[in-house]
Amino acid sequence: MDSQKEALQRIITTLANKNEDLHNFMETLSHSLAGVQVNSTQVVSDLEEEFDRLFTILVEMKESMINTIKQEGAKKTQEIQNQLTQSSDALESAEELLEFANNALDVQDEDEFTKAAKQIKDRVTMASAFRLTMKPKVTDNMNHLMVDFTQERQLLQNLKFLPVPWAPEMEVGDCLVLDNTVSVAWKMPVEDSKIDHYILEYRKTDHEGLPRIKDQRCWEVVDNIKTTEYSLSGLKFDSKFMNFRVRACNKAAAGEYSDPVTLETRAFNFGFDSSTSHLNLKVEDRTVEWDPQGGKGLESKVKGKENKGSAHLTNLKNMSRSGTPSPKRTLTTRSPAIRGSRDRFTGESYTVLGDTSMDCGQHYWEVKALKDCKSYSVGVSYRNLGKFDQLGKTNTTWCIHINNWLQSSFAAKHNNKAKSLDGTAPGRIGVFCDLDSGQLSFYNAETKQLIHTFKAKFSQPVVPAFMVWCGGLSLSTGMQVPSAVKSFQKDENGLAGSNSSLNSMAQ
Repeated sequence: MDSQKEALQRIITTLANKNEDLHNFMETLSHSLAGVQVNSTQVVSDLEEEFDRLFTILVEMKESMINTIKQEGAKKTQEIQNQLTQSSDALESAEELLEFANNALDVQDEDEFTKAAKQIKDRVTMASAFRLTMKPKVTDNMNHLMVDFTQERQLLQNLKFLPVPWAPEMEVGDCLVLDNTVSVAWKMPVEDSKIDHYILEYRKTDHEGLPRIKDQRCWEVVDNIKTTEYSLSGLKFDSKFMNFRVRACNKAAAGEYSDPVTLETRAFNFGFDSSTSHLNLKVEDRTVEWDPQGGKGLESKVKGKENKGSAHLTNLKNMSRSGTPSPKRTLTTRSPAIRGSRDRFTGESYTVLGDTSMDCGQHYWEVKALKDCKSYSVGVSYRNLGKFDQLGKTNTTWCIHINNWLQSSFAAKHNNKAKSLDGTAPGRIGVFCDLDSGQLSFYNAETKQLIHTFKAKFSQPVVPAFMVWCGGLSLSTGMQVPSAVKSFQKDENGLAGSNSSLNSMAQ
């Protein structure tokens, strides 16, 4: 009966997943249908605009060429008209001279005849008819302005849509997610020498499989990629997956997108749990800073409502006893109005926990001390850590402690035992928590050199834990376990040599 129920439950889960996939597919189709209508209207509008430009050019060219013909015709007409006028004037003068010459033949007086003949000779010498060029300056031929648009007509008849590249194919086997870097590769289904560049688009998602239309995260674009591979480095993995797609572009147009590929980008993401923080700690998104004035406004309100309140007066302790310096007489009060899921830390426990617990698997995060931080601790703890308890002083906390106040110290702490560590504390510390093998390791985040390893059988889920006094810490999450750390852990088989002296059986 139980096995049948389990089998039926698996079937129900499969059907529910399939229904969700079908809903997503139908949304994709509906989105594509709307896109076809919108894009069809757009390309028709673009086509009409292009043809209008062609028509405008043709009309402008026609008007320009007609104007040229008219100007040429007017020029020739003017030249011929000028020659006609000159010829007409010459003809009129010649006819008058001819008549005068004919009349001279009838003169009987010899002197008069001689005089008339001389006048005729002089007038003939100066007559425009004899000086006028009898060759037309222009012809009526207009063949030099004829056109033949045969080739242009052929070009117009060969107008076609732009050649668009094929959609690339993602090389899933060559895609790699490593050290918060994603490398993707693709290829063209057919060789295309006209491809100029590629456009890669990616977005984060918490859904496995094909991209969802209603995914609220927008695609981010990397343009002008000249090769068939690309790497995105320095990413924060704050989603379970990332979608990738690529398209090829030639000088004219961009082609279709490739089929998208979804790559897993799981990492440990958490923040500071401000409900646990000591009132002298100021907690923001990714930082926690010491605030000696923290909680004073709340204290006065609490003291006004409560007769004596529940105040804890702390004195400056010797460093060898507490390991954590404390300020001069700090009064801390916790009011029910500011309580979270558990009590705030108080007294000398200037502590804040992470807001996400770990019960299995491998996790990694990094912590950087802000400038001039006097004292801080980084490690893990069970969530039920007492509000007065300090990191490393109980059997449910593991940490490394850095003190730069009065006498510098660098130590690993657990169960009120401390082991001095060699060298100086790095500016950035990587924390590797492997709950499956029961290890908590600290690394120099820059060089990935091992600092110290605790071995413990964690009997409860643990949370990241931090202590800070007179300074601040900056937190980096959403990080994969670095490959160098994985390799080191594998080579050492979980052992950290002499650094593992504070091994424990967690209670």
